Amino acid sequence: MKTTFANKENAKPRWFLVDAEGVVLGRLAVLLANIVRGKNRPDFTPHADAGDFVVVINARKVRLTGKKETQKTYTTYSRYVGGQKSMTVEKVRARHPELLVERAVKGMVPHTRLGRAQLRKIKVYADADHPHQAQQLEALKVA
Repeated sequence: MKTTFANKENAKPRWFLVDAEGVVLGRLAVLLANIVRGKNRPDFTPHADAGDFVVVINARKVRLTGKKETQKTYTTYSRYVGGQKSMTVEKVRARHPELLVERAVKGMVPHTRLGRAQLRKIKVYADADHPHQAQQLEALKVA
């Protein structure tokens, strides 16, 4: 018997559409990370980029549990003196609601070149319209 490994050449990526309206952010991020990594496929290979593409719509309406809306903060640092900025989930949702989903998934993929390549397979949109109709998206239900 021969063991076959997935790679970019023999992987045929599929495109999924996920509606994030009313879905808890953590549960959504786990689902997206598994699809982008390819863990839902029978030929999963940890060191290969053989995952599928995901289009997420309605990121503005994703749900957080507890008091995270006002207490959770996102911090960035520019490496300059006084360059540290903090924003609550409330402010991030008002300015860039896509970042909520993107940063949640970013923490669940490998922190390597492979992980950065896998993150490029996620397309997040704040509202219901997106430019990916030509890809024949398969609707995916989040439990």
